[in-house]
Amino acid sequence: MSGFHVHPAAINESNDVGSSTRIWANAHVMSGARIGSHCNIGEGVFIEAGVIVGDHVTVKNGVALWEGVRLDDFVFVGPGAVFTNDLRPRSHPDLRTPRTEWLPTNVREGATIGANATVVCGNDVGAWAFVAAGAVVVRPVLRHALVAGNPARRAGWVCRCAETLSASLECGKCGRAYDRADGGLVSK
Repeated sequence: MSGFHVHPAAINESNDVGSSTRIWANAHVMSGARIGSHCNIGEGVFIEAGVIVGDHVTVKNGVALWEGVRLDDFVFVGPGAVFTNDLRPRSHPDLRTPRTEWLPTNVREGATIGANATVVCGNDVGAWAFVAAGAVVVRPVLRHALVAGNPARRAGWVCRCAETLSASLECGKCGRAYDRADGGLVSK
C-alpha cells in the first residue's frame, strides 16, 4: 500500500487505489472498488465493491457509495449525500431485487452533489452540473444544470467554475460562455 494514505482507523480492502489519495478515519473501502488518484475520501465514507471513483474526487464525511455508482473525474460529493442502487428494496429473500436489476448512477465530470442531497439510482448527473444541498434527484440532470428541491428541478445553469450563469449563458466571474445543446449546455 504505497503512494496513498489510509488512516489507521480506516479499512481499505481494495487493491485499486490511486496515488496521493487519502482515506480518512472510519472509512471502509471494499475489495473490488476502484478509486483514482488525488482523491479525498472523508471520515465515515463507505465504498462498496463495484464502485468506480475517478481522479481528483472529493467525497465528504458520511457518504455511502453503493455498487453501480460511478463518479467521474473532479466530482465533489458533499457530506451526508445519499445514493441508492435499488428502486424497490425488500429484505425478504423471496422479494429482493436481483443484483442484475439494480440501476447504475453516473455522476459526470466536474459535477457537484450538495450536502444531504439524494440521488435515486438510474439517474445520471451531467458534467459540471450542481445538485443543491438537500435536493432529491429523481430524473437525469443536464450538463451545467443547477437543480434544487424535492423533487429536484432545474433552477438555473452553472458555469464550470460553479457560478450561476446569466440569462445570456455567460459567466460574470470567469467570462466563459455557453450554448444550449441536447443534454444541457456546451462551451462556446
